[in-house]
Amino acid sequence: MASLPVRPGQIWVHTSGALGAEALRPARDAGALTVALAPAMTFTGRDEDLERLNGISWAVTGEAEARFVGEALVLEMGGEPEHVDEADRARYHAALVYAANHLMTLVNDAADQLRAIGVANPERLMEPLVSASLDNALRHGDAALTGPVSRGDAGTVAKHLKALAGTGIAGTYRAMARRTAERALDSGRLRSADAEGLLDVLAHPDKEETP
Repeated sequence: MASLPVRPGQIWVHTSGALGAEALRPARDAGALTVALAPAMTFTGRDEDLERLNGISWAVTGEAEARFVGEALVLEMGGEPEHVDEADRARYHAALVYAANHLMTLVNDAADQLRAIGVANPERLMEPLVSASLDNALRHGDAALTGPVSRGDAGTVAKHLKALAGTGIAGTYRAMARRTAERALDSGRLRSADAEGLLDVLAHPDKEETP
């Protein structure tokens, strides 16, 4: 950045999700307007990437005047601006990574388990279920939770953990089930009386989880 010419009145923009406008401080100190604009979208280098820009939200971070310019740029591109403070930028990015990247890992891990037991096309099998679950989560939040954890079904969860022993994901299943139980309890989907046995199963790894 130090080698680039900076003049007052210029607009400097970067699109990193993790960084705020502070990353452009040298340009700001030289008189430019600086703003961080990060699209809330995943890009894989495929043709559909550009199409996915239509109508998405963009995190806008910058000082007052620069932020207004950034919001105008986002609107011009057909997006929706969402103000994110400089101090909150890392947490904002962590939330998106948690949702997008970890979802990829969960889905691909699940596909591997189905493939290992002979399901020829696990992606086709899972697509309606995963799509419906994502839609329900975005529209209804914790109220849409289903499955053995929301019922406090400790027996089924214990069987799952035993079946997943040695697959590499038993620990992840346990951690996610425990977090799901916490959310179910907080939202009232799971009663404390029904959660006792479930939480006991999830408290410590059993020997069966290690092959």
